[in-house]
Amino acid sequence: MPVPANALLFVSAMLFTIGVVGVLVRRNPLVIFMSIELMLNAVNLSFMTFANALHSVDGWIFVFLVLSVAAAEVVVGLAIIVSVFRTRQEIDVDDFNTMKG
Repeated sequence: MPVPANALLFVSAMLFTIGVVGVLVRRNPLVIFMSIELMLNAVNLSFMTFANALHSVDGWIFVFLVLSVAAAEVVVGLAIIVSVFRTRQEIDVDDFNTMKG
């Protein structure tokens, strides 16, 4: 029994909303990165839903591109967080503006 597209889009919208709330409310950079990943996965779910509904492969190509961008974002973001943590022993998103050269 297939899942209707409306249900998948509703789940995708809820996941995206939870991710946006996590980015706006939390101050821990790791939680912010997890919320961004949640938003990207919600977009991937909607791409897959539309690709399945339209019988197209284009949505799957976009999912692959989003996953590769998300992997690169995690690598760079975690490197910055580790570098800041090693120098300050404390991580706060509001203090990241002091990283300006």
